[in-house]
Amino acid sequence: MRATPLTPDGSSVLLVFETGDELVAAMTEHVRGAGITAARFTAVGAFSSAVVGWLDWEAKDYRRIPIDEQVEVLSLQGDVALQDDEPVVHAHVVLGKGDGTAHGGHLIEGRVRPTVELVLDVSPAHLRKRIDPESRQALIDPGLSDGA
Repeated sequence: MRATPLTPDGSSVLLVFETGDELVAAMTEHVRGAGITAARFTAVGAFSSAVVGWLDWEAKDYRRIPIDEQVEVLSLQGDVALQDDEPVVHAHVVLGKGDGTAHGGHLIEGRVRPTVELVLDVSPAHLRKRIDPESRQALIDPGLSDGA
């Protein structure tokens, strides 16, 4: 993955992922290394395979849905926020298959091929997540976030 600042202050960054990169892991490594604690992002590109998740409300966990074929990343968006003082990437994706059908959900894993081009807009505020007792999911809590 290559990172290129798009603004002089580094508040907007282009991340270009290459064949073989696992997007969620590489992006998590980047935001941790760069000290990014709050951001939003959008991207397009393609994966050789992916795992998306569907929140099973009764189980309070994501049901993993593997997609084991080349797919287009039609839409990828999400945010970065702190959970237990570590930045966490939260992404949702819509993937287009060769037959024109689309599949989507919470992006758990995405193996890049040939590229994903992602624009990361960094926020000066520190967003923080907490475990929601009803869903058992880590959700951004505006009451815990540092204002900018």
